[in-house]
Amino acid sequence: MNTKLINFIIKKYLTFDKKNPFISISAILAFIGVGIGVMVLIIAMAIMNGTAKEFQDKLFTMNYPLSIYAKIDGSIDEELLQNLEKKFPNLLFSPYITSQAMAQSDDSMIGGVIFGVDKDKESKINKIYKDAVKDISTLKKYDIIVGQGIKDELYLFNHQKITLYFTSVNPSGFSMMPKMKRFVYSGEFKSGLTAYDKAYMYTSIEALRTILKKDSTSYDGIHVYSKDPFKDIKLLKKELPIFAVGVVGWWQQNGNFFAAMEMEKQALFIVLMLIILIASLNIISSLLMTVMSRRKEIALLLSLGASTKEVKHIFLRLGIIIGYAGIIIGILLGFSGIYILENFDIISLPADVYGTSKLPLVLDIFDFISIVIGSMVIVFLSSYYPAVQATKIDVLDVLRNE
Repeated sequence: MNTKLINFIIKKYLTFDKKNPFISISAILAFIGVGIGVMVLIIAMAIMNGTAKEFQDKLFTMNYPLSIYAKIDGSIDEELLQNLEKKFPNLLFSPYITSQAMAQSDDSMIGGVIFGVDKDKESKINKIYKDAVKDISTLKKYDIIVGQGIKDELYLFNHQKITLYFTSVNPSGFSMMPKMKRFVYSGEFKSGLTAYDKAYMYTSIEALRTILKKDSTSYDGIHVYSKDPFKDIKLLKKELPIFAVGVVGWWQQNGNFFAAMEMEKQALFIVLMLIILIASLNIISSLLMTVMSRRKEIALLLSLGASTKEVKHIFLRLGIIIGYAGIIIGILLGFSGIYILENFDIISLPADVYGTSKLPLVLDIFDFISIVIGSMVIVFLSSYYPAVQATKIDVLDVLRNE
């Protein structure tokens, strides 16, 4: 195969054709279209991944990778916790007691969920809680940490006393009175998700044990931090009493949410890949117009000894150069767009809705490879058909009539 001849003709066809400007314009539009398609796809996938990761981080913090719960009597024994800590030194455990409660300050009242936790153990697995108590040397028994939304709703200030009404009740004569206790507001946390900031409260585990009359060696559940929860959940199940205690992972608690996001991401990928497909149609039209306008030159090449394989390579490589150049430009524009969006406040999000005011961007290597390979395949297929058509020219008929 004559490489020099192929390169010479490709170089000639890539120059702007003044006699047939529409051919060159079509090629330029194909180049721009492929580049823009790849750029948009890269930025869109980065946004989708960043959003999913942002929500996952928030849910990890407040929902925990793994949670152990009681199936039968609603309590987990201290002995089980100690056994798990010995057998799984790579995991972090934080036992808790929980209850629904109404918080009241002056004339304001709000409902939520209160957790009784061990300050040191909870701080190791919950960075939001850790930030809230880092400036507090000691938490007294009836000190309480609330979400930012609860603080704003009740207009709380440091060391203010608030009253909590619990769902469990105390018998009083012929009536039932709800359990109530005054706590001291000691700090607030901000998770970035309004649903948690307006509902979650933390106090000492001893406080809820006393109020709810729980046994001193029992818990409602255990939060577990794991770097590989998908693997560790199987190991934990083997060590837990199968009929009395269960374990659940974050993906099981929020499976529908992340499944919906993954489906949306896949749908977006397909839709945006159509942009590249549409742009590649310009490659087909440009090459076909080139073939039609160069019929005489192709016929002369074939009559002078050029093989059909060489002619096919000319137009195949011509389309690939236009398309692949667009892909490279699109990649550069995509990464430039990600850099600009990450470092400049061009887009600002409502933090109470999305959990962050900054546009989250994370480009997964698998998505990037899929974008590049998908784009290359589309460009190749778009170039192949016109290249094959160029070899089907009837040499004698063209030379006789043209």
